[in-house]
Amino acid sequence: MFVQCSRPWDDPRLPLMTNEAPPRRPGATTAGALARRAAAEAVGTGLLVAVAAGSAIQATRLSQDAGVRLLACSLAGALGLGVLVTLFGPVSGGHLNPAVTLSAWYAGRRRGAGPTPREVAAYLPAQTAGALGGAVLADAMFARPLLRLSTHERSGGHLWLGEAVATAGLVLLVVGLERAGRARALPAAAAAYTAAACWFTSSTAFANPAATIGRALTDTAAGIAPGSVLPFVAAQLLGTAVGLGTATVLFGRRAPEGDGGAGPARGPCGPGAVPPRPVRRDPAQPSLNFCAADPLQSQICSRVPLAVAPPGESRHRPDCGFSSEPSACCTHF
Repeated sequence: MFVQCSRPWDDPRLPLMTNEAPPRRPGATTAGALARRAAAEAVGTGLLVAVAAGSAIQATRLSQDAGVRLLACSLAGALGLGVLVTLFGPVSGGHLNPAVTLSAWYAGRRRGAGPTPREVAAYLPAQTAGALGGAVLADAMFARPLLRLSTHERSGGHLWLGEAVATAGLVLLVVGLERAGRARALPAAAAAYTAAACWFTSSTAFANPAATIGRALTDTAAGIAPGSVLPFVAAQLLGTAVGLGTATVLFGRRAPEGDGGAGPARGPCGPGAVPPRPVRRDPAQPSLNFCAADPLQSQICSRVPLAVAPPGESRHRPDCGFSSEPSACCTHF
């Protein structure tokens, strides 16, 4: 029996790997795999901004009632976020938001989980570029002038406070569910929170620095004047820090593996994964479990049939989704 681990930074389309190959170091990644994940973040963030701006244009055209327009935009934004996180989660983690990327890196840095600094450096500009493209796309779909800066001023301490609260709540939700072992609920929970925050915050909950920058490029009800962007982003970063601190107080700080703390034990799958217990089985019926060391970015952990491979070899077979069971791990033959 040997163990071969499938981690988020592994390419699920890797060729056959022999059991003599050394395990991949956590965080190690090829340029192609990193580019693919950054592209997923760019496309996902762009679509998210297109949903926000496009729904605002459509709602303004169809109704003169401000409440109806806000209801339409909040529903469209929430549904779009849930779908996009579900779609891009197995590829890049489905962050679509620099606040989420930074909080995932900070929360997981001591235990080798979450994005690496190299991934953070790739994700942040990709998300920002995608957001700018999404704003242009929304204007193009409705035959509006392209690359027109917003004239919608959003300035005032009450709005900045609203942004800080909205972002802190989102970060608390993401980090708290991950630490509570409920990361599988993140797409639906994030969507529900976003819809609610559109109504209970004075700023209508941008809660996303990249989207805030992108929405400066569309002169619609969803836009924000360039002069209002910097204070909004500063409030969002402050909210990110508050959300992380609150999550640490409420859910505890995960200790790094090997320091005697409560963190997951080290095993043949690397940090954050627990080796499986030996089981008796029929050699003619091989099976596969996927490793889920990091619920925010992991492939799903589920035992599925595996086609017979040559002796001493294994084949990755992704069955994508979120996972919160780090003990369900690894390939067995």
